[in-house]
Amino acid sequence: MDHLKARPSLSYADVLQTHKTLFEAVFPWAGEDRHTNASHIFVGKGSVIFAHPNDIRKAIDYALEKGQDKAFMAEKPGEVMGYLAYGHPFLDGNGRAIMLIHAELARRAHIGIDWVATDKDQYLAALTQELEEPGKGKLDAYLKPFIRKGSEMKDIADAIKAAPGLDGGNADTVAGETSNPTIKAQYEAQEVKRKGGQGAAQKDE
Repeated sequence: MDHLKARPSLSYADVLQTHKTLFEAVFPWAGEDRHTNASHIFVGKGSVIFAHPNDIRKAIDYALEKGQDKAFMAEKPGEVMGYLAYGHPFLDGNGRAIMLIHAELARRAHIGIDWVATDKDQYLAALTQELEEPGKGKLDAYLKPFIRKGSEMKDIADAIKAAPGLDGGNADTVAGETSNPTIKAQYEAQEVKRKGGQGAAQKDE
């Protein structure tokens, strides 16, 4: 968190470094994204297939661009979280890495999320809706009662530790090979639905 706070602006490299710092004692590939070490597979959770490995950086860069617009972040932290989650850069450890990035973006926008007060099932349901139809305010609506002014957030680290979905439950699954026509069709259908929301997600060509 100190490293992120000291950065003048956050970039994709900072997302990779955050993951490496958290997990280099656990994973030999810590800090490597799926494009680097798993470019041939789709990863999913429930009904959602995460970004194609080729499009991870596009999704994360978009999230960082919108998240570093302080007015946008203060108004739509759920939408920013949705794009960070959709990018899903890593094979494991996405929740923790993304929560740290999101918390720093929130701090810069002078807000915080009282994750302790959120409900895991309700949050994950809203996040799934956000992933399926970005930009329609599903996650923003859920998070709105839990937004606090930055000065009200006494311990950001403890708040992040209490965030939903960080207990290892509801693990990701390998949805299939990127070359599999059936899985590719499912992904493309999902992208059409997502683009009906805001249109910022990028389709693999």
